[in-house]
Amino acid sequence: MERATFSKYSWVDFAFSLVGLCTFLVDFGSDVWVASEFYSRGDLVWFGVLVGLMVLSSVVVQTFSWFWFTYDRELLGFRARTEGASVFFGDRVKLSCALHVLQLGFLCRHISAIRQGFRVWWQREGGSEYAVYLTHDLSMLRLIETFCESAPQLTLMIHVMLRANRARAVQLVSVAASTTSIAWMVVDYHRSLRSFLPDKAEQGRCAALIYFLWNLLLIAPRVAAVALFAAALSGYAAAAHFLALWAVFALWARRQGTDFMDSVGGERLYRATVGLIWYFSWFNVAEGRTRSRGAIYHAFMAADGAILLTSWWCYRDPIQTEPYALALVVALPLVYLLGLLLKALYYCRFHPKLWRPPPPAREPGRPDDLPDAPASFRDFSVQDGAPSARLLNRRMAGHAARFYSENGLDADGEGAGGAEPPRL
Repeated sequence: MERATFSKYSWVDFAFSLVGLCTFLVDFGSDVWVASEFYSRGDLVWFGVLVGLMVLSSVVVQTFSWFWFTYDRELLGFRARTEGASVFFGDRVKLSCALHVLQLGFLCRHISAIRQGFRVWWQREGGSEYAVYLTHDLSMLRLIETFCESAPQLTLMIHVMLRANRARAVQLVSVAASTTSIAWMVVDYHRSLRSFLPDKAEQGRCAALIYFLWNLLLIAPRVAAVALFAAALSGYAAAAHFLALWAVFALWARRQGTDFMDSVGGERLYRATVGLIWYFSWFNVAEGRTRSRGAIYHAFMAADGAILLTSWWCYRDPIQTEPYALALVVALPLVYLLGLLLKALYYCRFHPKLWRPPPPAREPGRPDDLPDAPASFRDFSVQDGAPSARLLNRRMAGHAARFYSENGLDADGEGAGGAEPPRL
């Protein structure tokens, strides 16, 4: 098929890759700084928890990266197209394996994408398709890294400050770095998905700002509520709460029949990771109309947040928390409600599909479908085993097909794509 599903690499893609690398390095540097501070002050428990989060996140991200490397090697024509294009990978299996074992695979992907992007954008060389392919994988890996490390670490830092009733400069830097990482991931991931949309309408600045804000306003109260709950009860109670919800969410992901990875082991890892992401934020993973799934998720998270806040209020130290307790109990639910309202506002008034040109103004020969028409796997014939002049990322294309459709918007506005009934 010859639908316009491929986006050319531009200076904006190059800038996003550079900022993404800088954000990753700053976030990692702040983690090391905080860990060293904990160790030097004798806070070995917090040191161990923080290092554990860093190691777990790195292992998960490197595992995804390795799975994708092995999948891509089997694609017809992939190795011939990418030969010599990447700094560290190409078709060198042993080198790639060593880099992933040393937890350097994610960093090497960043450098490879920047190097390939520089060749395409600045030096005007070929390989634009492979540069775009790399940036799509990076956006998904950053999403995983953010919710495996940045969001839990942000919760940990707030928890430590609440327990100590004070904040040091290093903790404030860590909170700022984690918040920036989450915010940048949201923008970058959404932008990467939209690049797969044929006839896509561009997201304006005001729409992008509102999109960023409603994600931030929904995630921030969640993180704060978990941190407050852990501070009032104990870290063990918070861990038990997380494990219980994570198990439920992972089973829900399994029930929805996800097919993101190309192997059984990879799919199990993906579903477990989705369960972790859902602990903090909604993430659409299956086809079908997902309005009901989104509504169930937000209702469940609102109820769970209320339970966390109530538990904190009942078990908190009334003297230590007196200056801010009432303000938090009132503010956090209002912030979450404001996030939901901004979300509804975005999809009712600012979504790019609402600003597509009327039919008479559309270009001749273009299909008369919506800007957010579903991206079909049939459009990506390289991944399907047939020769093609195009090299497109099937993994992210699949997410785009689930996030956007002409069948309507789900509760996240990131639609369904498919006529099958919703799987709850």
